[in-house]
Amino acid sequence: MSKRTVIVSGGMLEEDFVLPILKSEDTEFVIGVDRGLVFLYEHGIRPDYIVGDFDSVPRKLVNYYREELDVPIREFNPVKDASDTEIALRLCIGLRRREIWILGGTGNRIDHLWANVQCLQIALDAGVEARIVDSHNQIRLLDRGITLKREEAFGPFFSLFPLELPVEDFNIKGAKYPLKNHILRPCDSLCVSNEFEADEVEISFVYGHVILMETRD
Repeated sequence: MSKRTVIVSGGMLEEDFVLPILKSEDTEFVIGVDRGLVFLYEHGIRPDYIVGDFDSVPRKLVNYYREELDVPIREFNPVKDASDTEIALRLCIGLRRREIWILGGTGNRIDHLWANVQCLQIALDAGVEARIVDSHNQIRLLDRGITLKREEAFGPFFSLFPLELPVEDFNIKGAKYPLKNHILRPCDSLCVSNEFEADEVEISFVYGHVILMETRD
């Protein structure tokens, strides 16, 4: 099984949560994205790649990684057609990374968060497992059913939303609030904040794309 690649973006980065992930043996590849580069620099972490327009990063940091550590850098004009995180995600896919965690993908800017959630579609289409993670949330995009195990769950709560169109024949089994043959629509909040009832929760649907958010307080 391949080890994970971690994209460090410029959103919320909590030391106690982020550093153990970056230093874990399960992490073998790190990409610093724009403002996320500051976090890596402050904690003495050498990324394998750096990506961004660097409009919010001191120039000396970019020069340090380029000139002293010889880290590969992909620099872009701030006037571009994709976010820095999307560019980093596409880079990961091009490098054939199979498991990608995005840290710093959440924070104060909801527009940035939503753009990052939509970017998960890029990974899904490429057959790559990608997720957005912070200390309270884990966000994935599903194109097929999944079984959640209580002992492996990120948190006690989970919520489900369709990414685009309504998802028909949507089922939840083993949860506090089960569903059968439901139409999961973008305009209702029925599937927010569900919980485990059994040790395993089965989520199934025939067609569509579903955002899965696993959360904890």
